[in-house]
Amino acid sequence: MLSILKRHRMRMLLSIAVLLVFLLHVIGVLPLGFADRMENLAYDLRLNLMMPKTVDPRIVIVDIDERSLLEQGRWPWSRNKLAAMVNKLFDQYHIRVLGFDVVFAEKDDAGLLALQQIGSAVKKPEIAQALERVKPSLDYDRAFAESLKNRPVILGYYFRANGGKDANVGMLPPPAIAAGTFDIAAVDFDHADAYGANLPILQQQASGAGHFNPEPDSDGISRRIALLTEYQGNLYESLALAVARTSLAVPKVEAGFVAGTPGEDYAGLEWLKLGSRHIPIDGNAAALIPFRGRQGSFPYVSASDVLTGKADPKTLDNAIVLVGTTAPGLMDLRAAPVQNVYPGVEMHANMVAGILDQNIKSKPAYMLGAEFMMLIVIGIILALGLAVMGPLMSSLLTVGVLTSVVGFNLYLWQDANLVMPIASTLLLIGLLYLLNMSYGFFVESRGKRQLAGLFGQYVPPELVDEMAKDPNAFSLEGESRELTVLFSDVRGFTTISEGLDPKQLAQLMNEYLTPMTHVIHHHRGTIDKYMGDAIMAFWGAPVAEPDHARHALLAAMEMMQALEQLQKDFAAKGWPPINIGIGLNTGVMTVGNMGSEFRMAYTVMGDAVNLGSRLEGLTKQYGVNIIVSAFTAEKLPDFVFRELDCVRVKGKDEPVAIFEPVGPKGTLDAETEKELAVYREALKLYRSQNWDLAEMQFINLRSQHPGRYLYEVYIERIAYFRDHPPGDDWDGAFTFKTK
Repeated sequence: MLSILKRHRMRMLLSIAVLLVFLLHVIGVLPLGFADRMENLAYDLRLNLMMPKTVDPRIVIVDIDERSLLEQGRWPWSRNKLAAMVNKLFDQYHIRVLGFDVVFAEKDDAGLLALQQIGSAVKKPEIAQALERVKPSLDYDRAFAESLKNRPVILGYYFRANGGKDANVGMLPPPAIAAGTFDIAAVDFDHADAYGANLPILQQQASGAGHFNPEPDSDGISRRIALLTEYQGNLYESLALAVARTSLAVPKVEAGFVAGTPGEDYAGLEWLKLGSRHIPIDGNAAALIPFRGRQGSFPYVSASDVLTGKADPKTLDNAIVLVGTTAPGLMDLRAAPVQNVYPGVEMHANMVAGILDQNIKSKPAYMLGAEFMMLIVIGIILALGLAVMGPLMSSLLTVGVLTSVVGFNLYLWQDANLVMPIASTLLLIGLLYLLNMSYGFFVESRGKRQLAGLFGQYVPPELVDEMAKDPNAFSLEGESRELTVLFSDVRGFTTISEGLDPKQLAQLMNEYLTPMTHVIHHHRGTIDKYMGDAIMAFWGAPVAEPDHARHALLAAMEMMQALEQLQKDFAAKGWPPINIGIGLNTGVMTVGNMGSEFRMAYTVMGDAVNLGSRLEGLTKQYGVNIIVSAFTAEKLPDFVFRELDCVRVKGKDEPVAIFEPVGPKGTLDAETEKELAVYREALKLYRSQNWDLAEMQFINLRSQHPGRYLYEVYIERIAYFRDHPPGDDWDGAFTFKTK
């Protein structure tokens, strides 16, 4: 036995070292970011596998959707319209509780201002008396407040983590737990410095209010909701908690501690109490959202149908109603574990349902100790067993341990409503197995060298390493795939080349092409060819990449950033500045080794490739650096694009929409958002041939943003179409006769 241990001691020591790293990660001494990301993914996977995927009819979402905005007008609506909706919901549809995932922080005094203007213009006493009589009917805020009076209505509001008293707006509801109830310093509550709440006249008439602050994890995905938030020593309940409490007719929220007095034996606040119901929470007083399924797990009713009386009474009768929005422009769409774009109001609905059903998952503090012990037991078993077993028995042992861990974890999840961490354990099992197998099965370097010979000139080394794991899965034979192609070209290259001698020109091109290639390789792109000053690259082959459009766009945007640094370097050397245009298109292309018996190249061909080349040529026509097709833009719903035009390029009869990337959603400043909104309206007027209004909008945009050549393009085009009308059957597309 000792001889066996001695012979395999290096394997065992390495395995113990790996185990030690994971133990240090669990106790927080050596955080492993990838393990945390894996934990989030493991949580999402279990949630998606085990959620019921049923529709809960008890909670109904009254949706301020796109149709509502079209039929009732843009948001915000006047308060008298909201008052009418509240009255209909309670009087006609007989709902039980109403919650607003909306904040009403500003006054609606449009009616009173109009009345005041009329009174100022008309000085006759009899007119003044008549106006005074109609004044109450035009006080829309009061009308809305009256509709809330003596009804179970919960308003929404939000907290901010920074800002002082001057940043406060509106009136807070009474706290759910007042200061001094227990030592809140012992619990790591989310802390707020300011708030944006409802008008006092509304808050005073409502039954209560709850905050709807998002609580995304580090990866931007919302998996939990903070049920209590601390502000100036008081604790305020969330919208979902307030709605559930009102529905259950429970007067107050109580804190639940495991044992002892807070601050003495154990200060951990582990649940909240609503009457007999216990709601498990984490160390930040947040609860995991018990998602039922993807969007649509609760009945949706258009707000417009409520206002017009067209909603189905059976759907709303005795229901808990949440008023929110799924309209993209109103910015209440979030990333969720079950769906990339998910309505925030449905997250609150899931939490309300979880509170009512008492099926919220719990992740108590003692799970840290359970994870620590499981790592020790499994690490020792595998460190000893894999070191002395052959390949077959090692594989069987690993599979057995893996199955046991996953099965036990799923049992706790489903039957005990406990979330036990699993990522570190799975990573440990996988790493120990790979570590020990590498002693018996060394990396097949021959296959890697062959792949490097075939593809090394096209793809970055890290992709060659990935391909080497399964060399038989890759070949140079032609095939059809959906890919994304990129073309870039230096503008005015002929003029630049005439001003440099051949040696300088070669040096300039080398210093330009090298960082551009690094960027493409960094984003997992395949270099097709260099054509003088032009670059052709594509994504999705030879290694299949489902997210090829995203990688291509990120590469294009980073190429423009790299160009800014190059401009500085070139200026220091006395070289002329350069600018580039980039075209991106996504579509089905033929990819493979093509050429003649004298020379072959791994390349892409097809109409989609040609379109990408045409888009690069159009960049200078619109004064932009990057143009992507509609086919690429639709693959990236989390990016904001500016629609440049709808065009027919040379060689194609069908029009295609073209776009300029602006940035990821949620990162744009208010000025840019406003500019895009005005531009979209101007584009709509242009396509409806309303030349005068369209021209006015584009002239205003040009004056506000003089550096954007796009607006000049449309102003000139409108002038042309006035003299040469495109006809009633015009589809809005502009036809280019040249490449």
